Amino acid sequence: MDDVRASSAWVASHSSHVVVDSSGIEKVAETIDTIPKVNWDFEGIHYFDNGPLTVQYLFVLDALNFCFWPDKDLNYDNLAAGLKAALLNDKSVFDVDRLQKYTGPELRELLKWPRPLPLEDERVRLLHEVGFELERSFDGKASNLVESCGKSAVKLVALVTRHFPGFRDHSVYKGHQVFLYKRAQIFAADLWGAFGGQGYGEFYDIGSITIMADYIVPAVLRQLGVLKYSATLASTIEANSQIDAGSEEEVELRACSIYAVEKMKELISMKSGKQVLSIELDLWLWSFGIQCPTLQHHRTLSIYY
Repeated sequence: MDDVRASSAWVASHSSHVVVDSSGIEKVAETIDTIPKVNWDFEGIHYFDNGPLTVQYLFVLDALNFCFWPDKDLNYDNLAAGLKAALLNDKSVFDVDRLQKYTGPELRELLKWPRPLPLEDERVRLLHEVGFELERSFDGKASNLVESCGKSAVKLVALVTRHFPGFRDHSVYKGHQVFLYKRAQIFAADLWGAFGGQGYGEFYDIGSITIMADYIVPAVLRQLGVLKYSATLASTIEANSQIDAGSEEEVELRACSIYAVEKMKELISMKSGKQVLSIELDLWLWSFGIQCPTLQHHRTLSIYY
């Protein structure tokens, strides 16, 4: 995660379209006394049996957890609850031989979704990738992947990004490589939250995980006065126009969010005298965002968030 922090800081210091406002960070930190503890299960939409099948479910969920906005009715809850229902109906639904064979219509049927999913071909490709590599390297089980990380969230992210190309969330920005790793990090965070920091969710370095830079967090940070956009970028977002994946604007939105929240975390930790986790800040910001229906986020077609 040092690469994520360092490259995000580099982007923030060379940014052309997004500015991190230090005074805005200080104002937010001053108003926060405690960060709510992570409540992973969001109204029971997730599958959980405290065992390896939960790990398999979470890995499939996080392989597919991206780009809902092109369908105004589709959201994360539909994905999580749909996969849960499919698993409750058939415990073999995420066996690796089946993951490698799903088609778009079959995935829709699993989720009980009535029309093609955004980036449906990519979602199917990533299911095939997960099934193939789990079978080849981890005896078909995501739990074996987790057990091989030695209770290190950092090593787990490294293993996931090494073995599964669909999780390699990085870009080249002004000649420098930038590492963001949203979905690989959220897999570690989901395990930690679901298992309460025990068993498959026990990581001695969970504090190393950064926020999971997506659509919602930058928009919330802007509303809080932490991020400021150029007039051109602001008008693009307000017009609901698409921003290309890997463009300067898109990379800056995500990297500056990571950098800003790391600075916010440092201030809140100093103020409270207690370690604040980026995971906790991420959930707080994300929850704030989804409760604000008028919040406008940037629009990028991407498999990474």
